[in-house]
Amino acid sequence: MDTWIWVLIAAGAIVVVAALAYWVWSSRRTTQLKDEFGPEYQRTLEATGSRREAEKELVDRQKRVEQLHLQPLSREQAQHYAVAWNETQAAFVDAPTEAIGRADGLVAEVMEVRGYPMAQFDQRVADISVEHPKLVTNYRSAHMTAVRNRKGEATTEELRRAMVQYRELFDDLLDTAVEARSSGGRERSESR
Repeated sequence: MDTWIWVLIAAGAIVVVAALAYWVWSSRRTTQLKDEFGPEYQRTLEATGSRREAEKELVDRQKRVEQLHLQPLSREQAQHYAVAWNETQAAFVDAPTEAIGRADGLVAEVMEVRGYPMAQFDQRVADISVEHPKLVTNYRSAHMTAVRNRKGEATTEELRRAMVQYRELFDDLLDTAVEARSSGGRERSESR
């Protein structure tokens, strides 16, 4: 055979191997992102309409959060917020409208103290999705209920559900803070 045929065969083999390697890498990355982000992966996929765009957005979120200076709460801060939450939850029985507003504020306050930027809700949700992906859907829902509540449009059942959703994220924010402190400053939860 001529040399140019061997060159073509080698070039074709290199292209096939490179394409296969890219496919394996891409599949692994997709699986990893699905595992890390849970339902948020699918929501982002639906919002962007493209797997490549969704995965780019999720990776960009991770990079952004890595640049934040997230910090654990001190033991005193965690205790203070736990007491404040218990008071808010107890107030729900007599004043659900006010309690939801306070719950929304407490979650935001803990996030801010931990180091999350608080400028825009959409960015806050994107940031929180990195560390708390399984709860971000609940956070969106609870916050939208709080917004509807301020307009007088939320039912008591919706407020009750929002309170539960806020509680799950609130507990996770406090547990992550305690875990980070007890593991020598690591921010990410090992159970994620």
